[in-house]
Amino acid sequence: MGTDLHAPLGRNRKTGNRRPGILRLGRIAASLCLFAIGGFSLYTAFLGDGLERTPPPAEQAATPPSQTSQPPSEAPAGQAANGMPRAEPRSGANVEQMVTGDGSVVTKYSPRPRDGSGPVLVDAMQIGQDPHMAAQPNEALLEETPFGRLPIVGPDGRRPMDQYARPSSGARGVRIAIVVSGLGLSQTGTQRAIAELPEEITLAFAASGNSLQRWMQEARRGGHEILLQVPLEPFDYPANDPGPETLLTSKPVARNIENLHKAMGEITNYTGVMNYQGGRFLSNPTAMEPVMRDIGKRGLLFLDDGTSAQSKTADVAKGTELPYAFADLQLDGQLDINAVLQKLDELERIARKNGQAIGVASAFDESVDAIAKWTQEAAMRGIEIVGVAALTSDPRNP
Repeated sequence: MGTDLHAPLGRNRKTGNRRPGILRLGRIAASLCLFAIGGFSLYTAFLGDGLERTPPPAEQAATPPSQTSQPPSEAPAGQAANGMPRAEPRSGANVEQMVTGDGSVVTKYSPRPRDGSGPVLVDAMQIGQDPHMAAQPNEALLEETPFGRLPIVGPDGRRPMDQYARPSSGARGVRIAIVVSGLGLSQTGTQRAIAELPEEITLAFAASGNSLQRWMQEARRGGHEILLQVPLEPFDYPANDPGPETLLTSKPVARNIENLHKAMGEITNYTGVMNYQGGRFLSNPTAMEPVMRDIGKRGLLFLDDGTSAQSKTADVAKGTELPYAFADLQLDGQLDINAVLQKLDELERIARKNGQAIGVASAFDESVDAIAKWTQEAAMRGIEIVGVAALTSDPRNP
């Protein structure tokens, strides 16, 4: 419309002169039109969703005092408090992703009919979380259990992996996710990683770490997407022991699920689970299947760190409709800043070829320093650093 939205209403920003009265009338008319779109009032749509209606004085006087303090009744699952059905942002679209010859990923959106008829309330906060509330969990996505508060899919279908994901720009180009793991195992290392790593870096907290809730809140306030690392059985167990309550191929399913839930209850606000070691466990579909099914049922993703060539994650995930991703590269097999920088350059080459890539490192000083330096330079080369949830294979959004 050519209107300066930052200028005072009806006044020219440069000269201070009043704008023609027709502009003000046009704005009012446009506002009235917006409120009438779809045959219903936006005021009506938002009643009961956090906006309180104040009745006129005559109505206030006629309202018995016993009724003025009654809270509105809760809406059924999947509906707003006014009875209007809720819908996801992508519920009216077909989404297709294609990799072009130069490695760029092109996402195509085309309309498709929704189920039912009439207006719906599209929840625009389905992906991501208000930064001011990032350290606090969405209570609708938690259930109380003997092992603590565990993540669940909300009554409206919202998943923790969507609620706590770091939103990406959606721009066409090369995307890279970098996950720094092992947070919580070293207090000084954890503090340094949170303080020095850019907010685009995903942080993974080990379930056996210390002060996890405090570190989680600090990481979320800093803008980081986070994962939970669950200890899984390595090939050389018990000589190499990931820690107490490790999930083992020899244990009954119920015991492994119990240990998974104990780990899950340590923190909140994570988008998914990442393995902590686990070569043997990840190679055993029988042991993996019930664990992965539980993770997916709770609306979480699973990140395989890519260290086991015998991993069956992809096969099991497809059978359980679990959102999953694989790390393409371990970045700090050699603890030297220059060596880590070379691995990051290799990760960039993979991303330019495939359109995206995921790298994993541990929270060592050398790794943190190299990643912090490299990400600043990568942005100038047109690379977008995203949260790992943005690069996940998701059955809901193929």
